Amino acid sequence: MMTVEVTGTHVPAWRGGFGRLWSAAVISRFGDALRTAALPLLAVRLTDDPLVIASVTACGYLPWLLFGLLGGAVADRVDQRRAMWAVDLVRGLLVACFALAVGLGHASIPLLLALAFCLTTLQTLFDNASTALLPSLVDREALGSANARLMTGQQLAGGLLAGPLVPLLLTAGAFMPFAADAGTYLLAAALVASLRTRPPEREPRPAGSTLRTEIAEGLRALWGDRALRAVCVATLLCNIGMGALIATLVLHVTRWLDAGNAGYAAAMTAYAMGSFSGGFLAQRIARRTGRVRALLLAGSVQTASLLLMGTVRHLAALVAGMLLLGAMNMVWNVNQVTLMQQRSPAAMVGRIASAFRTSSTSGAPLGALLGGVVAGTYGLNGPALLAAALFGLAVASLIPGVKPDVPVVAPQDDGTTARSTG
Repeated sequence: MMTVEVTGTHVPAWRGGFGRLWSAAVISRFGDALRTAALPLLAVRLTDDPLVIASVTACGYLPWLLFGLLGGAVADRVDQRRAMWAVDLVRGLLVACFALAVGLGHASIPLLLALAFCLTTLQTLFDNASTALLPSLVDREALGSANARLMTGQQLAGGLLAGPLVPLLLTAGAFMPFAADAGTYLLAAALVASLRTRPPEREPRPAGSTLRTEIAEGLRALWGDRALRAVCVATLLCNIGMGALIATLVLHVTRWLDAGNAGYAAAMTAYAMGSFSGGFLAQRIARRTGRVRALLLAGSVQTASLLLMGTVRHLAALVAGMLLLGAMNMVWNVNQVTLMQQRSPAAMVGRIASAFRTSSTSGAPLGALLGGVVAGTYGLNGPALLAAALFGLAVASLIPGVKPDVPVVAPQDDGTTARSTG
């Protein structure tokens, strides 16, 4: 087992590029949370069919299967900063048009499906470009802290601040959460456009190199890394489970628990509070256990949380489960993304990230549809129990990833010496 000793403080500087990127990410996440929470509530107004409601979530994941790999290859070719602000500009205009349609009373399930599909199609480029851009803004040793701060800030804005506002905004008009989301996209685009970063320096592409060959290189690099391969398989299983849960959560809360919109807001707020606390735990756990073992711990706690949610028919049990689920999801995400960035060659971060995301996210639309079927056939608590089983399998699939040497840079923010094992 490889041991890495790190001395000193490795944290991202707030001034300059990272501070603006953090601000853009947090503002955009605030608007996304308003839209994400409002979409299923709007869908419930339009239909009572669990499978149709789940299809709205599934359609939001489908573009990763169709365009995810392409988005990563493009992200490695273009100026990532320009790609990000251009995508946010287009997304802002799309959501503004949707808000207008909702305000005029033209909302429909096909329109919801189209919006989810278009936004995620653009996200395939944005997310891969963002993952590839971050290592150029902060030192490689500070990536763990940078990812933790980015994700924690996003959860603070998107859950603790935005979540409770959704019911209030909806009372002012069904279009309000979407109008606010459009505004945050446009503001985030302006912040990213103001970054003073040089276009990435890349080696000239070999003669005859195509997007197809570059995509294949990213897939081979991901599959050839034993640790990343194990984490990717585990994340695929988790995403199937989360797809089933999230797609039907509004039914779980409003009908199985009969907790109404307020209960749904409480569940989402608990998840956000857990995620916020998980941002502070992610690096601390990784320092003591290594990043792959941190994922093992997170997956085990999430499995227990889902069992609690699926077996105890009480709002308090749901809130407790969502709190733990959110905390460990943040621990998982920070360590997963950091591990991928640290183990990827600089010129291939976009392609490896897209291969990882496409492979792992492919389970989410399947899970969403499966959740609708399970909820309609076995009961509205069925998706939570299905998710628990899949998370248990994910934990088992991580075990091979613990064995190889995984160099984990695990600096302590307080400046002391840390000793970390992979």
